[in-house]
This record gives sequence, structure tokens and C-alpha cells, in this order.
Amino acid sequence: MKNILVLGMGKVGSLVGVLLSKNFEVRAIDHQIPHYDYKLPFDCIQGDVKDIEFLKNEMKSVDAVVSCLPYFLNKAIAQTAFDLQIHYFDLTEDVPTTKFIQTLSAKASSVFAPQCGLAPGLIGIIGKHLTLSFDDLRDIELRVGALPRYPNGQMAYSFTWSPHGVINEYLNDAEAIHNGQKKWVPSLEGFEYINIEGQEFEAFTTSGGLGTLCDTFEGKVDTLNYKTIRYPGHGKLMRFLMYELILKDDKDLLERILSNAKPPVEEDVVYVYAVVEGWQNKTLSRKEYYKAFYPIEFAGKKWRAISWTTAASLVAVIEMVSAGKLIQKGFLKQEDIPFEKFLKTPTGALFLS
Repeated sequence: MKNILVLGMGKVGSLVGVLLSKNFEVRAIDHQIPHYDYKLPFDCIQGDVKDIEFLKNEMKSVDAVVSCLPYFLNKAIAQTAFDLQIHYFDLTEDVPTTKFIQTLSAKASSVFAPQCGLAPGLIGIIGKHLTLSFDDLRDIELRVGALPRYPNGQMAYSFTWSPHGVINEYLNDAEAIHNGQKKWVPSLEGFEYINIEGQEFEAFTTSGGLGTLCDTFEGKVDTLNYKTIRYPGHGKLMRFLMYELILKDDKDLLERILSNAKPPVEEDVVYVYAVVEGWQNKTLSRKEYYKAFYPIEFAGKKWRAISWTTAASLVAVIEMVSAGKLIQKGFLKQEDIPFEKFLKTPTGALFLS
């Protein structure tokens, strides 16, 4: 793998390109030429990815395409990658989009790796890693939160990534395993409180965070779920907006309201928290992983925690595929990525700092 096309030059997409450009030839496309306070180390052209002929013409000269675009654009991009027999990677949390890509990849001669972000993505890699020392499993509980480091207001939140993606996660049902059975459960429910090093949080169900883990662990665990970490009170206010004011029926309006009310902050934090319980030598045991990630300086710029953790998760997977450390064709499940090898990649090593 030498030449990679990155689609979408938002905060995450631009950093994906920057990280990839260290070892690959990178080109990028966005609907408008981005203007940043730093120079991109690769070429970016303006174009409409919804124009399939344009997209196919740009993709036919590369070895892989990386979509950092909203989930609803990814089916057409994945189909084009399949037609051209090139590798495909994305960050989607949308379950129907992933199911489409999984079906498509059954006959693929290249790798199809959706869900390469934080959740789904890194959290599934960590969760699977924690299960490896158990003889039998009982529970797998996965939690991730991307939050302002210094919150204010009743919502205590900042939209440091796509408001459309957040709304999608809050609105759609989520997969889970409960009492040993795989099922769909409503998002914005299942509230619990978490205390991490003296800081109180809430967590509630959101869609997409498990990726394909329910399929992998069906029949093997009693409980498997994913919840989003927020400061206390956030979930109740989102339920009010979406269900009492019925803004779930006008997602564009809800997105404008939230984007205007809670713009991105520079100082953010990403919490990654995973718990696995089961039996080791017939003794009930518990393993945990917890880490907080903060903004970092990279390539002469300070990057938000949500931006670099998401981008680095994706780029590390690409590095592993390129190096032959993972499958070379078909559908790549995030939980099939060994965490220890992930951390040994040039970009995965950022998670050790």
C-alpha cells in the first residue's frame, strides 16, 4: 500500500492525512479547499464525492481510500472501492452502513475496515484484549467519553466532533447482549453513575459503539454493552430536547441549535474505560482498563484529544494492514486487531504517552 486517498478534510480527516503522509503518498478531497493555520503536507482538491464518476476517477489511481465523511456518504464510497478492488477504511458508527459494507466485503479482494475510530474502534480492540486471560466470560462493559475538560452550563458539553454523528448515536437503537441474548435496546437509557479518580460521571446507552462485538460474543457472555460517558445531567437534557420538544423529527434544526449553543473547545479530554468479568481457573475475576487522553502537540500544531485519538486509531489500523499484520482481504472486525501489536505501530504508540 503506497497511495492513499483521504476524503473529508475536517479536524479528524486533516490529521489522518498528516499522520499518513509520514509513510504514504497522500491525496485528499473535500467539498471546499480547507484553510488552516498550518500547511497540509499533501495535496487537497475540491470536489463533490456524491458525483460517482468524479469519485471513481480519483480513486482508480490509489491503493486505498479513507472516508472521514459523514456516515450517510459511505455506502457509495465503499461500493466504488469494491468495484475498483482497493482497500477501504472509515470511521462510521452507523450500524446499517456497517452491515452494508460487511455484506459487500464478502466477495472483496481487498480489505474493508469500517469503524476504525474510538467507539467503535479502539474500545473494541481494548475490550477483546481484556477477555484473553479469562477461561469463561460473564460481562463486558465498554465506556468512552469525549468531553470538555472544563465544562460549564447545565449540558456540560461541547461538540468537538460532528453534531450530526452525536444525534445519530443518541437517536438510533443500540445492540447489546443482555441475559445472554443479543437484542436491540433504546439509546439515551440505561443510566448509570461512574466515579473515576473522584470525578463523577454518568453513562448511558448510545448506538454503534460496539461495532461487531455482539456477533463475536453472542453465546459467550451474559452481558455486553456500550455506554457513552458524560457529565451528570447531560443525558436528561438531551432526552428533553429530542423527545419532549420532538426535535428528533427535525435533526437539521436540532443540529443547528446544538452547534450554535455548544461550539468546540480547545481543551478537551477523552476517557476510555473498559471492564471485563469472568472466571480464571474457576475464580471469578475482574480486569479493567482506564486512561484519559488530552490534547497533544504534533507536526507543529496542538490537536484536540478527540481529533488525535480518533485519527490515530484509524491510521494505526492502516499501518497494520499495509505491513501485512492483519488480513489482506475481506471484512476486518476491530476486535480481531491485537491491541499489543496496535500499540507497536508508529501511530498506535501515541496511545502509550
